[in-house]
Amino acid sequence: MQPTQSTQSMQLDDDDAPVGRLLTRREALALLGTTAGGAILAACLPGATATPGTGGSSASATASATGIAVAVPSCIVRPELTEGPYFVDEKLNRSDIRADSATGEQRPGVPFALAFAVSRLDGSTCTAFEGALVDVWHCDALGEYSDVQANVGQDWLRGYQVTDASGAASFTTIYPGWYQGRAVHIHFKIRTDAGADAGLEFTSQLFLDEAVTAAVYARDPYASKGPADVPNGSDVIYNQGGDQLLLTPGAQGDGYTATLEIGIQVA
Repeated sequence: MQPTQSTQSMQLDDDDAPVGRLLTRREALALLGTTAGGAILAACLPGATATPGTGGSSASATASATGIAVAVPSCIVRPELTEGPYFVDEKLNRSDIRADSATGEQRPGVPFALAFAVSRLDGSTCTAFEGALVDVWHCDALGEYSDVQANVGQDWLRGYQVTDASGAASFTTIYPGWYQGRAVHIHFKIRTDAGADAGLEFTSQLFLDEAVTAAVYARDPYASKGPADVPNGSDVIYNQGGDQLLLTPGAQGDGYTATLEIGIQVA
């Protein structure tokens, strides 16, 4: 059973509602100039002084399951977006998230190498964020999630990685499909020790360039479902700041690759 809705105009699942009030750009930039706590995100150059810049995500770095070459980013504020109803803390520390851990069966789809370059913003300085947990989860090529509804007990397309000394975490997955009522997206969470009583946690969603998505969806197994029914600009969550979390994947072999450069304000 797919997580679908009868019409695009129906109200989203309660857990898909936007979280709180998003800061204006002026407010966010003001926060970047202080040492106040909070989960405000920015793309930062590790080891450099942070300078506020404009929105957007970069796919200019090379992403793979074994590492990434980080391009020089600017400091960009990014919004937190809703976790949604389909997060399950599987505690699966793995880079290749395509398969179910019990059966080894891989979800079919176009290969997608997704990488994160995570920095920590402490006051006005960005340094590589080593030891952060980066969780990724998304639907399969036909719009289904593992471990919910009819797929309870399966854990494909879920997993986490711990950032290395350079703040890098990489995943091998497939290009996500779509389900009714939402634009194409990937969920992610960046946090410190998940078992601690208190710690930093930031949750958001990535969106994907529609031209790339159209090319992917012309291929099997996506083609059997047809084109996505909600463009980015018509998605309720995207319109809460998703343009600052938009990736334009680049071609890599038979699939695609993209990198999100992102920093977390920790003090």
